[in-house]
Amino acid sequence: MKRLLLISSSRVHPTGYLDHCEEEMRDFLGPVRRVLFVPYALRDWAGYAGRFRERLEKMGLEVDSLGSSPDPGSAVRSCPSLFVGGGNTFRLLHELYERDLIELIRARAREGMPYLGASAGTNLACPSIKTTNDMPIVQPPSLEALGLVPFNINPHYLDPDPSSTHKGETREERIREFHEMNDPPVVGLREGAMLRVEGSRMTLRGTSGARLFLKGEIPREIPIGGNLDFLLA
Repeated sequence: MKRLLLISSSRVHPTGYLDHCEEEMRDFLGPVRRVLFVPYALRDWAGYAGRFRERLEKMGLEVDSLGSSPDPGSAVRSCPSLFVGGGNTFRLLHELYERDLIELIRARAREGMPYLGASAGTNLACPSIKTTNDMPIVQPPSLEALGLVPFNINPHYLDPDPSSTHKGETREERIREFHEMNDPPVVGLREGAMLRVEGSRMTLRGTSGARLFLKGEIPREIPIGGNLDFLLA
């Protein structure tokens, strides 16, 4: 049974790093006390892992970093849970392909290993990374990602600001462009929102709602606690 916690952002104003999702993470992990952290989305793996370790130790959790493992494949095979950190999604996917870890992580997550992701780590759980907000600073072999859910996610989703004088594309317009060439639904996860998947069940958790985009349909609002099982079918 797949178990996923897909977080829009690791920081939400005015709280600190992972503060807004700590309670949900504790409940999601349950008795699991050890987490393997994937720092590949940032350049400084050691520094990133150190910040993550310091934060999770406050929760009574132990952290290993994939960035310091001499054998990343073995680390993924044996880890009790996996947290993929945010940063640049293209860099993250590139590093995972370089180390031949995509299929392995996909298999472990489908077997039931708890998978947690924030921002880029949330994009990674989708069929592709085509709805990331990031710049392609590196070219991975493919845009295909883990496909743990059959829809795409846009983390950090921002609603159009009617008072803004900015004339560039809104996030909604960019998602419509995605649907001109692609079919998967897109969940716009606002800051503070997260999706929790338990097998065939999925609910919207956190402190803010989400916006659901289905190709050819008017976008609709998903409230906190909303049931999204149908997107997993």
